[in-house]
Amino acid sequence: MSQNETRIPARSEIRTEDTWDLSKLFAGDAAWDEGLAKFEKMTEQIPPFQGTLGKSAESLASYLDFSKGFHILFERLNYYAELRQTEDESAAAARTMAGKIAMAGAKAQAAGAWEKPEILAIPEKDMEAFLAHPRMADYRIYLQRILRYKPYILSDKEERIIALHAEGENIPGDAFSVLTNVDFDFGLIDTPEGKRPLSQSTWPVFMEHPDRRLRRRVYEAFYGRFEAHKTTLASLYSGSVKQNVIRARIRGYPSARAAALFPDNVDEAVYDNLVATVNGSLGDLHRYYSLRRKTLKLPELRHYDVYAPLVPAFKKRSAWNEAVDLISEALSPLGNEYVSTLRGGLLGRWADRYENRGKRSGAFSAGSYTGDPYILMNYKDNSIRDIFTLAHEGGHSMHSWYSARSNPFMHYAYTIFEAEAASTFNEELLFRHLEKTAADRETRLCLVNKRADDLLSTLYRQTMFAEFEKITHEIEESGRPLTGELLRSEYRGLLAKYFGPEMVLEETSDLEGLRIPHFYRAFYVYKYATGVSAALALAERVLSGGEKERGDYFAFLKSGGSRFPIESLKIAGVDMSSPAPVKAACESFGRLVDELEALL
Repeated sequence: MSQNETRIPARSEIRTEDTWDLSKLFAGDAAWDEGLAKFEKMTEQIPPFQGTLGKSAESLASYLDFSKGFHILFERLNYYAELRQTEDESAAAARTMAGKIAMAGAKAQAAGAWEKPEILAIPEKDMEAFLAHPRMADYRIYLQRILRYKPYILSDKEERIIALHAEGENIPGDAFSVLTNVDFDFGLIDTPEGKRPLSQSTWPVFMEHPDRRLRRRVYEAFYGRFEAHKTTLASLYSGSVKQNVIRARIRGYPSARAAALFPDNVDEAVYDNLVATVNGSLGDLHRYYSLRRKTLKLPELRHYDVYAPLVPAFKKRSAWNEAVDLISEALSPLGNEYVSTLRGGLLGRWADRYENRGKRSGAFSAGSYTGDPYILMNYKDNSIRDIFTLAHEGGHSMHSWYSARSNPFMHYAYTIFEAEAASTFNEELLFRHLEKTAADRETRLCLVNKRADDLLSTLYRQTMFAEFEKITHEIEESGRPLTGELLRSEYRGLLAKYFGPEMVLEETSDLEGLRIPHFYRAFYVYKYATGVSAALALAERVLSGGEKERGDYFAFLKSGGSRFPIESLKIAGVDMSSPAPVKAACESFGRLVDELEALL
């Protein structure tokens, strides 16, 4: 599929071999319906277990055996429906499936709302004996995790009420996704190459275009659409924040942020250290923006100038197979099993490769216990950024592949905190491979420019997002209403702080804070910044080390959910409870800016 397409194709026009194969989850929609019927029958089998969990280790193990099969089926159903929906968010059949499994999941959650209170009611001495029983080998970690929640678990009745509300909690995020990915029509843009469609997926490509007047027109058209719906967008986000705060208060957490960090056992000081360390390194970021303005010979730097390449982009187009070849070469230090497995998946049908109308924008990896570790892409063959994105998502998928094969289901799932280290690690290996094989100054300059931009985006920009989330939730928790005007004002202040004195903001620049989909998963984005910090440290350790260092890294990939993220990363060789890795990452960015200044 070529970037020269003058329109975005329909889903039906995409070649089957360029789409993912979901058959390891279900053979098709009819098989999914059969799976849903089975799940609903299993839901009816939950209540008879109530009152039996504390009788003996065997009784508890019998319930957990049932629960494992039940949740594996739910994961399959949920992943299949979600992936089908992302193929085309306007497709009624997929949206119906997503709605059905959401309803069935909420019903099942309500039916089993007694589980955690009943487990927590088991006397401590009895639970110690249960945990030592051989039948608990696959469930020990799962139970220990539940026991941590004792201060925040409510009564059976209260848990059931919360479960009944679960389905509605996704409405703000779902509405935002449909509005911005389906209902928004950004139109066509006149370019020197002819009319081109503007979409969430083509937006970043346009922002990298060397023609400043074109970038400005695209910027105005893009944000004009968000401006037209600013009140709705602000209401959706403020509603999402309000839900987060209410949920935390119901359970007794000190704040919404504390509630979000508790499952990973991450101290709030880690979050605060990240923001403080990055804020203390904004001088290098401002220096970079000053260099950008001077290099582009601009009277002032505008918001639509921050992604324009400082040097000519790579001329070479890279078809999908060529990108896979390049990634395979870059990841060769990780050994044959890792590379051959990922390569086979990418050349096979792990990935849904190209954009189509209604498809979710961006990229993600969706690894499950029984299916392939699927990857959604909107790959453009003229964007080296998309090659890095593919390497990034491949890191997630291989993390899932190792985790699922190394752990029981009940604790195979790793956290996002760890995930971003594994994915960005791959990007760093790709950058180092390309830098090492760069044939001339121009290629090296292009690579250093790109790496600086990537580190800026992942370390500095995601920290800015994290700071915004902290601010918005604190405002809600203080009792002040989160109006559209207040949201935009707070975001604008952060834009001014992070971009520095070189930036002249547009009137619509602060609308960016209302278009970030990750904000609907509260306190998630900070993990990108901690992840890249960990990845840089780990890449250096693996590439400069030997078998032990590589073995430590694979021990981390295989750990799944058997440890909390800070602990599993320590196994790999980095301590994220300390601000040192973040400081080192900021210093890496500073060195890239030094190199750019020398090369330009």
